[in-house]
Amino acid sequence: MIIQIIKLKSQLPEEELLRRAKEREAQFKSLPGLLQKYYVKLEQPGQFGGIYIWDSEESLKSYGKSALASSIPEAYEIVEAPNIEILNVLFKLRE
Repeated sequence: MIIQIIKLKSQLPEEELLRRAKEREAQFKSLPGLLQKYYVKLEQPGQFGGIYIWDSEESLKSYGKSALASSIPEAYEIVEAPNIEILNVLFKLRE
């Protein structure tokens, strides 16, 4: 299992960013290998993020090459390069 954390800065007001995220929800739900996605708000104004839980590195790489992934900067009007972290899960506490 792989955790991908993306932190981004957007020009959009929170309400508009959430509206756009909801519009794209079905596209993310249909991604092969995406077990869960959390939409988060960071402490600094205009900063948001996504925490993705992938079943494998292959699924993450496939998503990274997709049109959906490449559409994120425009969809959320990102103003600088996002901060992306990839973590390998050693084990999980609960099933």
